[in-house]
Amino acid sequence: KVQRGECVAFVGHSGSGKSSIVNLLPRLYEISQGQILFDGTPISQFQIHDLRNLFSFVTQDTFLFNDSLLENIRYGNPKATIKEVELAAEKAHCSDFIFKLKEGFNTKIGDRGICLSGGERQRVAIARAILRNAPILVLDEATSSLDSQSEAIVQTAMEELIEGKTTFMVAHRLSTVRKANRIYVVENGKIVESGTHDQLLKANGIYRQFYERQTGTSWGQSSQSLLSETLPI
Repeated sequence: KVQRGECVAFVGHSGSGKSSIVNLLPRLYEISQGQILFDGTPISQFQIHDLRNLFSFVTQDTFLFNDSLLENIRYGNPKATIKEVELAAEKAHCSDFIFKLKEGFNTKIGDRGICLSGGERQRVAIARAILRNAPILVLDEATSSLDSQSEAIVQTAMEELIEGKTTFMVAHRLSTVRKANRIYVVENGKIVESGTHDQLLKANGIYRQFYERQTGTSWGQSSQSLLSETLPI
């Protein structure tokens, strides 16, 4: 159960079913049993177009078009004005690299955004989602392919995006999910643990194993003091 405005995260090994869970929400494929309810209404009763209008997605592999930066961001809301696009770009921390480009927002970025770095492509995707302003946000491994410096910038942009949204987050890196209201650990298609970051560390289960593997330290007094350094957010 997820309340309006909450952020919940799914973590687990590759192939455990994390992305499958979030892909069921907008009916990218149909459930075989059980029900998914939005405000008490089964999603099968929504018109598919109306259902998907409730969502914004930011994924690991952002698809960008061989067009200008302006139009790539405006893809999130084709009716947006130039000022609205510029504001979304500013909130997504795109301004620093856009202003360095010779043609600014009119720069053509090539097929799949090949002229941009990975972090820049993700910030464009976040600007697109900010402009779309859908009530439900899905972040599926949005920072997994980035280096630590790019990840820090993108995470700052994501904080702007998440504000006020009901957010479903899929991640391998625990630094991405620490602030979630609730974290679900998925193994072989089943939820095996749930709680906040601190609750799951104290539970001495799979999540704690993930934490210790990623930070190279055991949870305890020493790791408690290192927490802010080893898992920046």
